[in-house]
Amino acid sequence: MSGDGQPTRSRRLVSPSPEETHRLGVKLGLLLQPGDFVGLIGDLGAGKTHLVRGVAEGAGVAQSEVASPTFAIVYPYAGRIPLYHADLYRLTDYDELYATGFLDLVGGDHAMLVEWLDRIPQAAPRDFLRVTLRHEGEDARSLDVEAFGARPAALLEAWLG
Repeated sequence: MSGDGQPTRSRRLVSPSPEETHRLGVKLGLLLQPGDFVGLIGDLGAGKTHLVRGVAEGAGVAQSEVASPTFAIVYPYAGRIPLYHADLYRLTDYDELYATGFLDLVGGDHAMLVEWLDRIPQAAPRDFLRVTLRHEGEDARSLDVEAFGARPAALLEAWLG
């Protein structure tokens, strides 16, 4: 299972508002390169959508294009780099994920954002960035960011210092 070992690098921060969570996403989206995989974990309302919309904006995706892929499982976006946005919420296990063809997309010439990665953690490649969002009050959210591998560690460093 990916992410079982110790992260190469980690960082914790608190975003005081949905707007700041969005801005953090924009900054990450500006840094994404083909092959990057970002897994998002968090309860409903934890801020995953604000972060995803920001990442998509930073990656050059038109905001009108960004939708929840809950029913499609994976949604492709065209931007500065191709970006795939996946939502594993409705899947029950690895076999079901495998049947969708999702695994053929991992590691391609695009970046991937995967919501609900905790439901099927084996979906992540060996090297990836994991962002866990939690409620810290009405609008504030904590972000625990863990990098597994050299490229994700460099991405984390460039993103959050």
